[in-house]
Amino acid sequence: MAVRSREVLSAYRALLRATRKTFAGDSVMLSGSAAEIRKKFEENRHVTSEADLQRLLDEARDASEFISTTIVQAKLNSRGDYEVKPGKEHAGATFEHPSEILRRNDLPK
Repeated sequence: MAVRSREVLSAYRALLRATRKTFAGDSVMLSGSAAEIRKKFEENRHVTSEADLQRLLDEARDASEFISTTIVQAKLNSRGDYEVKPGKEHAGATFEHPSEILRRNDLPK
């Protein structure tokens, strides 16, 4: 069980590191994401099934990778515009502006 405890703690820390890097300088997102991560881990604290533990660990690793490689924080520049500066970890990712997603959702089905 000690091995699993280390794996869980490692996954928890990886998620926190991913959010700290992705949302650096955005205190609202940092505190909100940390609270959500904590909540999810607390909800699953009593899971004992090996299959369920493995699934949850896989989900945590996937979430950490998704946060690190897919989410890019836009920053307000001196001209009053928001700019996005993706890093090398975002290479090959497709950029979608939130307004484009909203527009697509408004289209008739």
